[in-house]
Amino acid sequence: MIKTIEWTDEGVRMIDQRLLPTEEKYLMLRSFEEVAEAIKDMAVRGAPAIGVSAAMGIALGTKQAVGTSVNDLQEDFDYICNVMSQTRPTAVNLFWAIERMRAAFQKAMIETKDVEEIKQRLVEEARKIFDEDLASNRAIGRFGGELIPDGATVLTHCNAGALATAGDYGTALGVIRGARDAGKRIAVIADETRPFLQGSRLTAWELAQDSIPVTIITDNMAGHVMKQGKVDAIVVGADRIAANGDTANKIGTYMVAVLAREHRIPFYVAAPISTIDLNLSSGDEIPIEERGHREVTHIRDQRLAPEGIEVHNPAFDVTPNEFIHAIITDKGVARAPYIQTLRLLSRV
Repeated sequence: MIKTIEWTDEGVRMIDQRLLPTEEKYLMLRSFEEVAEAIKDMAVRGAPAIGVSAAMGIALGTKQAVGTSVNDLQEDFDYICNVMSQTRPTAVNLFWAIERMRAAFQKAMIETKDVEEIKQRLVEEARKIFDEDLASNRAIGRFGGELIPDGATVLTHCNAGALATAGDYGTALGVIRGARDAGKRIAVIADETRPFLQGSRLTAWELAQDSIPVTIITDNMAGHVMKQGKVDAIVVGADRIAANGDTANKIGTYMVAVLAREHRIPFYVAAPISTIDLNLSSGDEIPIEERGHREVTHIRDQRLAPEGIEVHNPAFDVTPNEFIHAIITDKGVARAPYIQTLRLLSRV
């Protein structure tokens, strides 16, 4: 089991994904500020993993608060939640986790005025979110694994595996693992996923750990391999899904979806119910994070582009729902019309 994030008595322990695959290093984050920085700087990434990390960061910060009254604790808690909310704007799991922690805090405040008891309840809620994420990924794997035929080669974009979640299974890679665990022979083609290289660095590393055959291609090879008949299905993760099924995922996903439709290859999105944002009617309302120029102009310390050049670096794009064959959730598989099926699954 890949342990992406863990709660410990010392703090929040997580694998530093910036260093993979060449170095497997674990960070011990001893304050909520360090957790927030790890999210912002992509030491941890992937919508479910961001949500779990934020919940643990809030629990850690509240646990360390020095105020002795409930009012003092409320002030500290609100400040910590605000800091977490500023880290990554697109991944809705971040805000979902913050609201879960807010609800747990308010419930504890009603039931007790003991500051230490309130702190402990927040730790328990964060650990519950962690456990639920592991379980939801297994469910996604079971539902999605049924859709992948035996002997299929699956193309994926970015990393939506154990590293993008609490650990163990993942969402898009959970579907692949679910198919494998059902006894099917599965191979994977992984887009490298510029500019942060989550496919070549992280997805390939994960699949190698599991002895699942994987071939890396550059992003601009996807259409070529589809045209050659080398892709049987495409499975990607999601950072936010609007009520109508429009899906925000790592930049480049929309391009893959367009190519998939042209070549009549089923294009699946895999994500937990917590990634669905029913408050947004369409993908036009999803905020798209713009990240720093250096991610494009450099690979680690190696400069690739001329100095002073203009750079546009949106971290995500939105795939319209009509390009999506099905959305695989932990509550079941949604198909068009998504405006109805996603709402129904969210009530399960």
